[in-house]
Order: sequence, then C-alpha cells, then structure tokens
Amino acid sequence: MNKIEKRFRRKKGIRKKIYGTAEKPRITIFRSNKHIYVQAVDDRNETTIDYSSDFETKVKKNIDGAAEVGEKLAGKLIKKKIKEAVYDRNGYIYHGVVKALADGVRKGGIKL
Repeated sequence: MNKIEKRFRRKKGIRKKIYGTAEKPRITIFRSNKHIYVQAVDDRNETTIDYSSDFETKVKKNIDGAAEVGEKLAGKLIKKKIKEAVYDRNGYIYHGVVKALADGVRKGGIKL
C-alpha cells in the first residue's frame, strides 16, 4: 500500500464519523505539493458554503500561510452567521500545515 492509498483509507474512516450541515459545516482541507485549499461543506444539501486557498491570500504554503488561509475562511463564515463547524483533516496527519489551518480557523472565531 503506497502513501496515497493509506491517506484514502484514513479518509474513509474519518468521513464515516464526520457530517456537516448548513448550521455546522464540515471544514475540509486539501494540500498539494505547492498549494493549500480549504472549504466549508454542507453535506445535507451537498453544497460548498464557502472556500479559501493560498491563491486568495497570496501567501506561501507554510504554517503561517495556512493559518492565514484559515482566518480568511473563518471571516467569510462569520459573515454568513456560522459560528461552529467540524474539522475534516481529509486523511492527513494532524500536524504542521493541517494543524495550523485549524488553529487559524479557531483564531478567526469559529468553534471547531
């Protein structure tokens, strides 16, 4: 089993337990080799409520950049009167950029 298959196996186990609604969306992260993307998803209606990426904030994919992307998404969700969310780490290990993004969302005012 290679690295990608292991991540998808972990992702499957996580998604069994996590579910987002319009009032409490699922915040999911995707990180490529160069960029980081995050979106708030309503699983009940199968829609993306809002999203953010390092393209919008013009930052590098590092811990500081991830925190800024998280704060940007939190600001957008606050404007839509969403105060709470669940965090889907998408099979990635919770450290580094993935942890920094979650901390940035919390710093922006969203309860995870």
